Amino acid sequence: MTMKHEKGQFQDLMELFSIGGDSPNTNYLFMGDYVDRGYHSVETITLLVALKVRHKDRITILRGNHESRQITQVYGFYDECLRKYGDANVWRYFTDLFDYLPLTAIVEDRIFCLHGGLSPSIDTLDQIRALDRVQEVPCAGPMCDLLWSNPDDRGGWGISQRRGSYTFGQDISETFNYTNGLQLISRAHQLVMEGYCWFHDKNVVSIFSAPNYCYRCGNQAAIMELDDSLKYSFLQFDSAPQRGKPHVIRRTPNYFL
Repeated sequence: MTMKHEKGQFQDLMELFSIGGDSPNTNYLFMGDYVDRGYHSVETITLLVALKVRHKDRITILRGNHESRQITQVYGFYDECLRKYGDANVWRYFTDLFDYLPLTAIVEDRIFCLHGGLSPSIDTLDQIRALDRVQEVPCAGPMCDLLWSNPDDRGGWGISQRRGSYTFGQDISETFNYTNGLQLISRAHQLVMEGYCWFHDKNVVSIFSAPNYCYRCGNQAAIMELDDSLKYSFLQFDSAPQRGKPHVIRRTPNYFL
């Protein structure tokens, strides 16, 4: 099984499959953010959805903070749909679909996977199961936190600079893992230059699978492979050659979400 996170970089998604193995020969779990920023968000999300339909038991697609109507209208996906199709219908269909994506996944009852992080409103997995997730991502609350929060070196809960969500310290992640019988929290959401980064004495790992993010950051990407006994390894890779790069006038704010 392989875990990863994408960002509308279609050629890099194809490179990822060449490294991790073709579907359905390999189980894949994607942890959100398939659109925005990259030049080929439509192609990226279309391929992932097609693979999910064709091999529904071999691929899992979680929701990220960019699978949102509000965010995609600012960070590229809406404009890409207008440019390629002449109207917003494709954008509407996909953003309706995003409402139905799961927020979290659990691998063999031991590895908890999600896009963002923990929430002060959530102590147990059953509380996540009880959430009404079929909706636009709210601006605050537990659903927002699962998609937006970040681990921090400081203990306890803090206020994140990203959308007013939270940061959580090692004491929080250790307690959550112990309470729920978990071994690891696997998440995405943050650019890490080596493609993956450990936090909280290996209670949390961040995985970033978009190399040379925004075509300028120079970072490596990584995927995490799990064998049948849940032993993990990381495969790092660089960006694939870019083909068909469009001329795009950017109107996005100069900061990362």
